[in-house]
Amino acid sequence: MQAALRWLQARADNMAVGFLTVMFLSFILQIVSRYVLNHPLGWTLELCLTMWLWVVFWGSAFLLTDQDHVRFDMLYLTGNVRVRRVLALVSAVAILVGFVAALPATFDYITFYKIKKSATLGIRLDYVFSVYGIFAVAVIARYALRAWQLARGGTPDEPQEPEPR
Repeated sequence: MQAALRWLQARADNMAVGFLTVMFLSFILQIVSRYVLNHPLGWTLELCLTMWLWVVFWGSAFLLTDQDHVRFDMLYLTGNVRVRRVLALVSAVAILVGFVAALPATFDYITFYKIKKSATLGIRLDYVFSVYGIFAVAVIARYALRAWQLARGGTPDEPQEPEPR
């Protein structure tokens, strides 16, 4: 199971690298076409924006851990393990409920955009914004698992990787 999860994590990393590569190459092409050839390309900006949208939500869904996010945890850290477990469970359930409640409207909004296309590339906007649906489902799965682990007495804090020497 761990090998399969590591393989999936590596593929998620590969996808993010691919998005960033496309964004970077598009950016370089825009610079060359604008300042060397004196012929700006409109589609490169749209491609950069789309890739940025995808890399942000893809990375947030599959690459970041709870430790990577900004947290206001001064009160949380002052409590003992039992208090932290309760607070972590309340937080996980609140996030889970919020995303589950928003999911139908999220998918409705994304599917509504099938009638529109992007300005220069002509990509259907439901494809462009579908990454948010992927993100929402991933967050729901992550926090459902987190709430389940905490309810069963799991540790409230993720193990921290040791500092490199």
